[in-house]
Amino acid sequence: MKRTQIYLTEEEKKAIEKLSDERGTTQSNIIREAIDEYVAREKEKPRKKSIMDFAGIWKDKKDLPDIDELRDEWEERLDQIYNDR
Repeated sequence: MKRTQIYLTEEEKKAIEKLSDERGTTQSNIIREAIDEYVAREKEKPRKKSIMDFAGIWKDKKDLPDIDELRDEWEERLDQIYNDR
């Protein structure tokens, strides 16, 4: 581990002290956990953005088949297959 110094507001310091007392752990551990969670969330952002960029990619397409019609056709074909047995 590397030692570092940070400046906290009074409110931040009190909140960390309270969490530390409630959890029975060190203030340093509380700060490390918070940093780990923040870093993990930031790493997810590009992935989420990529997913969201593709969301609705076909929403304005007009040449897609009607899904309900396709399902009806498939069900008819399956009925024919099973009834022919």
